[in-house]
Amino acid sequence: MSEGILLAKVARGTLLPEADRVARLELALPQIRAAVAGETDEVALQATLACLLWETLPQTNWCGFYRRVEERLLAVGPYQGGMGCLRIPFDRGVCGACARTGTTQLVPDVHAFPGHIACDGATRSELVIPVRVGGRVVAVLDLDSSHLDGFSPAEARILEDLLACTFQ
Repeated sequence: MSEGILLAKVARGTLLPEADRVARLELALPQIRAAVAGETDEVALQATLACLLWETLPQTNWCGFYRRVEERLLAVGPYQGGMGCLRIPFDRGVCGACARTGTTQLVPDVHAFPGHIACDGATRSELVIPVRVGGRVVAVLDLDSSHLDGFSPAEARILEDLLACTFQ
């Protein structure tokens, strides 16, 4: 599957209504699962997911992974969007909180999040989901949006399930 996601084109930066975002994500899921089926290399999986989720989620201004490279340190991995922070300690920012606690961080307003790291000043909301392999957090999926409330709990649940099925 080299053509990407077969979805209606939506301009980058558009914040669709929540129901439309969820429906778009659910429509993309079989295509995403087919694209990663049988792949076991974590970097290949991360790169493919970053690309396909970028196409699926037009409200994102950054979509990618931070990989755990030390016990309490993340480094940028495959992504789409502008330059990301290169390294994030577990005690800083939304990504660090996700890696430290092992729980999804749904942040409707990043400026209200204590210790937020402004890798991109345009980011206003963020969704970060832990990636586990063998029960250990090995990376986080980081989604940023230039809109307040750019992501919903329903989107978070769908993406948590996708990551759990993709990374074993």
